[in-house]
Amino acid sequence: MQASTYLPYLAVVLNYALVATDFWRAANKTSASSKSLSLRWHSGLIALGLLIHGGLLYQDIFIGDLNLNIANTVSAVLWLTVLIYWIANFKHQLNSLQAFVLPPAALAVAAQAYSHNTHINAYASEPLFVAHIIIAMVAYSLFTFAALHALLMAMAERSLHQKNNLIKLPSFPPIMMMETLLFRIIGLGFVLLTFTLISGMLFSEQIFHQALKMNHKNIFAIISWLIYGGLLFGRLQYGWRGRTAIRWTLSGFVILLLAYVGTKFVLEVLLGR
Repeated sequence: MQASTYLPYLAVVLNYALVATDFWRAANKTSASSKSLSLRWHSGLIALGLLIHGGLLYQDIFIGDLNLNIANTVSAVLWLTVLIYWIANFKHQLNSLQAFVLPPAALAVAAQAYSHNTHINAYASEPLFVAHIIIAMVAYSLFTFAALHALLMAMAERSLHQKNNLIKLPSFPPIMMMETLLFRIIGLGFVLLTFTLISGMLFSEQIFHQALKMNHKNIFAIISWLIYGGLLFGRLQYGWRGRTAIRWTLSGFVILLLAYVGTKFVLEVLLGR
């Protein structure tokens, strides 16, 4: 690649990194009007970053063969995660979440820029496969958002109990509002993860004449589905909240991460397939 080819990637990385950094400066201002002005600028800059980032993903994934290597896939999931944050922030004032959402997105774009390996899927022309991939990515993005949101909740709870945090955030949304949003996101993600598993089984039956192949990816995905289902059941039946909800959310996310990203990392990076 020529040096100029990397400029759009660099622009997105700097955009996300500068907005996250400026959040600290804006949040520590004493003037409420200055804070409000800075946060409005943040929203506009994030929108610009999302636009360029989305264009780069379209170029790297869809132009030519469908290239779903690990860097492109993770970058796409984090693009959707930032988009979910950007939309949710209009209603719920989740500015503190910038410190969690934007840095990993910036790293993912950097990895996307320097990833030259390709992972072309032979079934890219199959509508059922494309639908499966889209639903899966949206589901994973919702759970990524939920995991980052759960980390923010954990820090907010520690702050309320006057315990020290490794990272000090200047402000938190109300805990009850954060908790309500967490379960809404998990509920929607659970529905989409259910459709992901169903569409995956239908596709597997169509291509391999076997509805469910018991490989690492599917086993971890089912375990994650059970964890999130158990969390939602516990919320409805026993009123689970607080630390219990945070632990279950993060456990489900780690298992889901192993299901897809972990599997792709072993296959593409370690084994070079």
